[in-house]
Amino acid sequence: MIVALIVICEVGFWVLLAGGLALRYWARMPRASVAVLLCEPLLEVLLFVVTAIDLKNGAEPDWKHGLAAVYIGYSIALGHYTIKWVDVRVAHRFAGGPAPATPKYGAARAVHEWKLAARWILAALIAMALLQGAVQYVGGGGEISSLRMWQQKMLWVIGINVVIAGTYTLFPKKAPAGERTGKRENFLTKL
Repeated sequence: MIVALIVICEVGFWVLLAGGLALRYWARMPRASVAVLLCEPLLEVLLFVVTAIDLKNGAEPDWKHGLAAVYIGYSIALGHYTIKWVDVRVAHRFAGGPAPATPKYGAARAVHEWKLAARWILAALIAMALLQGAVQYVGGGGEISSLRMWQQKMLWVIGINVVIAGTYTLFPKKAPAGERTGKRENFLTKL
């Protein structure tokens, strides 16, 4: 039941996102769009409540409960970012909005990667806290190895994101020679 609910919540996330953006850009109903997009956190609350009830009713904690905690962590830490990321691209593609402005080179790219890593780290920490809450709830008498396994996976998520952001800091990607020259010429011509 938990797996089906996780799938429903994930599909619901994307359906609400598509519906909210359709209301904003095609139907020109921005207030209705906001109302639809604000329904998305209700999916996480529903998943959290059902997971807690499942554990309360004596279900042995397993990978499904761990996956629910990870999904909730992702939704809290990265849900808003994901919505904004998709919104900018839909606005650009279908509503004449500005092109997405993700930095590609140098320190700006490193800062972008560290901000993204911070979001992933927050998602992992939220998931780990929820998992720890489930471990405490079950206590020493229950089977908690699957919950501990998910906590270890979240440590890997943190480590991988730190390594990725660190590589952009230690080995910044440089703009191709033509782009660097073009930018200097444009800057000089404006003087």
